[in-house]
Amino acid sequence: MKPLLHLKDIIVEFGGQRLLDGAELSVGAGDRLCLVGRNGSGKSTLLKIAAGLVEQDGGTRFAQPGATIRYLAQEPDLGGYATTRDYVEAGLNPHEDPNRAFYLLGNLGLSGDENPATLSGGEARRAALARALAPRPDILLLDEPTNHLDVRAIEWLEGELKSSRGALVLISHDRRFLENLSRVTVWLDRGRTHRLEKSFASFEAWRDDMLEKEDTERHKLERRIAAEEDWVRYGVSGRRKRNVGRLDRLRGLRTERREQIRQLGNVKMEAAEGSGSGTKVIDAKGVAFAYGEREIVKDFSLRIHRGDRIALVGPNGAGKTTLLKLLIGELAPQKGNVKLGQGLLMAQLDQNRSKLHPEQSLAAAVTDGSGDTVMVAGKPRHVMNYLQDFLFTPQQARTPVKVLSGGERARLLLAKLFATPSNFLVLDEPTNDLDLETLDLLEEVIADYPGTALLVSHDRDFLDRVATQIVLAEGDGRFTEYAGGYADMLYQRGDQAPVRPEARKSVPGAPAEKRARASVPKMNFADAHALKVLPEKIAAAELSIVALEKDLSEDGLYARDPKRFADLSGRLAEVRGQKDADEERWLALEMAREALETQSD
Repeated sequence: MKPLLHLKDIIVEFGGQRLLDGAELSVGAGDRLCLVGRNGSGKSTLLKIAAGLVEQDGGTRFAQPGATIRYLAQEPDLGGYATTRDYVEAGLNPHEDPNRAFYLLGNLGLSGDENPATLSGGEARRAALARALAPRPDILLLDEPTNHLDVRAIEWLEGELKSSRGALVLISHDRRFLENLSRVTVWLDRGRTHRLEKSFASFEAWRDDMLEKEDTERHKLERRIAAEEDWVRYGVSGRRKRNVGRLDRLRGLRTERREQIRQLGNVKMEAAEGSGSGTKVIDAKGVAFAYGEREIVKDFSLRIHRGDRIALVGPNGAGKTTLLKLLIGELAPQKGNVKLGQGLLMAQLDQNRSKLHPEQSLAAAVTDGSGDTVMVAGKPRHVMNYLQDFLFTPQQARTPVKVLSGGERARLLLAKLFATPSNFLVLDEPTNDLDLETLDLLEEVIADYPGTALLVSHDRDFLDRVATQIVLAEGDGRFTEYAGGYADMLYQRGDQAPVRPEARKSVPGAPAEKRARASVPKMNFADAHALKVLPEKIAAAELSIVALEKDLSEDGLYARDPKRFADLSGRLAEVRGQKDADEERWLALEMAREALETQSD
């Protein structure tokens, strides 16, 4: 069957350099493609060529006559329209119901009466997304559609796109969004495209395998690649392998945080905190704040300890930014109090992102023009070496900021942020405009960060990978703590997705709530018994591990009795493996128990 849209041998040059060098893209009826690649690799340019908005320097573009193609730009222009509804209705096909514009805008958090000239960047993108969806196009080209959407809107958009009959081409940094929607993955790498006939869920393992095979062939042919390029491209899979250990540590932090939440208000907990003074970063008690009669934060208490990774989650307009400002001392509570720990050094990344001087080099931007050394975690590092950690080559380090793509600028701002001496990170929507490799990097840096992190994000996969605790905006000024990441929070709520504040006003016992309660599994006798005995089993395993490690540390044991050394080593690995499995089962059972208690309240 002939494709609806076909790009072949596409070439695009900028300043004598080829951004695209023989790239291809084929879209058939009903296809679900995701287009992935590093920031600056040309994804947005290729999508603009597909939309017919940019002319390629070489190659051909074919679109079926009469096919409706709609494109969502990262920076849309809404000029010439009186209201957002007028703007969206102008994108409808003739004879189509104008109420569709109202339906789309409403689900994206807009009324339709907004003046386009006064919209924020996020509101303009949501209006542009509604216009792209409005005519139910044959092909929908979406460049970062989840930016500036809250979790509810993202999940609504997933449902809308799944029910669409048209073809879809997506660029997004949101892994879960890509996994849920894609059937084909197109990887843009060094100007060329590679097609995988599977969803994004299979992409990263496939990409790493391709790079390993290429590396083998490269050695066979004795081709040489510059060391910094080698690191940038091949370091990604290495970081992912190292992250396995970090995920294990994250599970431990989440277990510890769950115990803290369960014991809040307990005398023993207060005593432990008193004796461990200095570990407390923020102590908020009975905090309240309102704008007029509208309660934004109501009777909220939270203790943040050193090493916590706390994520504020909820709908746009639910008060997350206000709560963030209250917690870090930028806003004074109208009731209650917030105490900040002593010696707090805060580094902050807000939604607007710091300004970068366009003529300044990347190296100068990171060092503020003060030499070629940065202090990172108390240790001096050469700026060229440090920038390679953020996937910039030494050649790029000397170039001006103005040549960077939007995603590369976001990456540079992160490099600048982490070069700032701090023990407390405040990150407001840090994943916006980042490619998947940079997200891997950000997750790694947050995992290794020795201090505390407080963040706001709508990226569900990111939250599952980094957060030790979720603080969810429930609506009407109420915020609730949940130990773990986003998926853990949903489980504890009975698999309920976060909803908008107004939706919480529905009558208790509505069908959706009953279904949520019914979805919580009942705990049988075996599970209840395991929940009781597993802590004792885990404690016994820890004692065994200590004893085995002591035996293995005997001087000269390996040379004197290699068989005993091997037996002890095998036994140690076995005990550790069983302990890890028992801890995982205990955590799952404990979450199920708490979910049952919550539903029965």
